[in-house]
Amino acid sequence: MAEPRPGPDWRNPVHVLAFGLGAGAAPVAPGTAGTLVALPLYAVAAGLPLPAYLAVLGVVVAAGVAICGRTAADLGVHDHPGIVWDEIAGLLVALCGVPVGWAWTVAGFVLFRLFDILKPWPIHWVDRRVGGGVGIMADDLLAGLYAAALLHAAAWWLGA
Repeated sequence: MAEPRPGPDWRNPVHVLAFGLGAGAAPVAPGTAGTLVALPLYAVAAGLPLPAYLAVLGVVVAAGVAICGRTAADLGVHDHPGIVWDEIAGLLVALCGVPVGWAWTVAGFVLFRLFDILKPWPIHWVDRRVGGGVGIMADDLLAGLYAAALLHAAAWWLGA
């Protein structure tokens, strides 16, 4: 039987953010639950001009390095499955500059989760070899870039 993983200190706002306001504590598929938390943030950011969206994304990514790194250190577990701030950032990357609409959002969500779970090269390599908050964030940012590339290609192909 596997050792139980330490849980967050729910009184610590950094842990609360890292765990996606509690979504990361989901007993099944915490990464998917964490990605769902990104949808309201995306809904607000999607209406922004691209430079403002990129600024929001930059803040989410920069904060994520610190939030994820601090929480992982506190818990003593690199990339604890409950840390889902990286999934929030990854979905925002996936949907960056993509046409706004529910079909694009669903496609981005599915593609991001697929790349985050399957971890094709170099995502798997980065996931295994880069530590700290940067490492926790980097594999999800790459998964978001893979999803964004496919979405932008589809938008170009469809003339959207």
